[in-house]
Amino acid sequence: MQDQARLQSLIERLKLLPGLDARTFDRVLLELDQAGAGGAPDPSGPVRVTVFDTKARDVEFLDAANAGRCVFHYVRAALSRDTAHAATNSKVVCVFVNDECSADVLEQLAALGVELIALRCAGFNHVDMDACRRLNLDVVRVPAYSPYAVAEFTVALMMTLNRRLHHAYQRNRSGNFVLDGLMGFDMHGKIAGVIGTGQIGRCTIDILRGFGCRILAVDKYPDKQLLACPDVQYVDQDVLLRESDIVTLHVPLFPETYHLINQGAIERMKPGVMLINTSRGGLVDTRALIAGLKSGKIGSAGLDVYEEEAGIFFHDMSDKVLTDDVLARLMTFNNVVVTSHQAFLTREAMANIADTTLANIAEYVAGRRGAELTHAIRRT
Repeated sequence: MQDQARLQSLIERLKLLPGLDARTFDRVLLELDQAGAGGAPDPSGPVRVTVFDTKARDVEFLDAANAGRCVFHYVRAALSRDTAHAATNSKVVCVFVNDECSADVLEQLAALGVELIALRCAGFNHVDMDACRRLNLDVVRVPAYSPYAVAEFTVALMMTLNRRLHHAYQRNRSGNFVLDGLMGFDMHGKIAGVIGTGQIGRCTIDILRGFGCRILAVDKYPDKQLLACPDVQYVDQDVLLRESDIVTLHVPLFPETYHLINQGAIERMKPGVMLINTSRGGLVDTRALIAGLKSGKIGSAGLDVYEEEAGIFFHDMSDKVLTDDVLARLMTFNNVVVTSHQAFLTREAMANIADTTLANIAEYVAGRRGAELTHAIRRT
């Protein structure tokens, strides 16, 4: 039993080694895994979970939260048509924001016997929920891991752009200590437009109120506590865009929010506005954003997400040519800061993601299905 556990641990960690062809290596490891486990897993034992797009941090926090409840099958590659086979013998797959959960992939998983898709993220725009309904696949998510992590990062982007911290750092590293071109503005008294006042939006508003900002907010379901704040005002989106010095996005990506910030929205904004997006890349029409930056309508932009980030973000591209011409153009602007979807990345958030993911899987193991699952995404 100890030898089998050591073999399993070695297999899972070998998958995280860099410089290996993911598809070939995962196929070999799958065969080795099955041989070491004596073929199919014991149905009376811990549930087997295939975790796609695994990074070392995922192993650390999932293993710490596990306490023997699951057998994790860690796969370094993202879930796709080419890697879905790695879920053989697993009832549960665990995926992240850039894993492919299209109808084709979900059909492969269902054919392998997968019954539960456990998202270790809040967003589910990458999951074909119609296909899940047809295939009788349950989907659970982590609706809230640390709103503080994302809100604090949002404001960090604002301050980096405002006070030109990225330029100051680079200048000083090269021995240039002049202050020319580094002038910012006081946050105090500025109008911040917050689109989306869920948990992250509310935390962002709390921080901005601490700076002395006046808040304009947009949400279909206004927060009752925010309604009582004298420096927070719910308005329609046109008013927010027209009057805000800073616009920050905190809404999920749905068909109705796709390219929420488009050419028309940018044209309605105040000249020189700062735009921040730490939510979902598809909220912003990147080509329209580039046009706004070129015209000067957008004074600066801080982006932790990008609509075509899959296959780029979370990967080391330093020895490769960046073939995404739109992203390459965006990164040429000295008034743009692009980070690689890291707003969530705090120890507290990672621990909460792991704990909630394990709790979601435990409910499934206990026999709950569909709407009985606390964090289920409805298939209807």
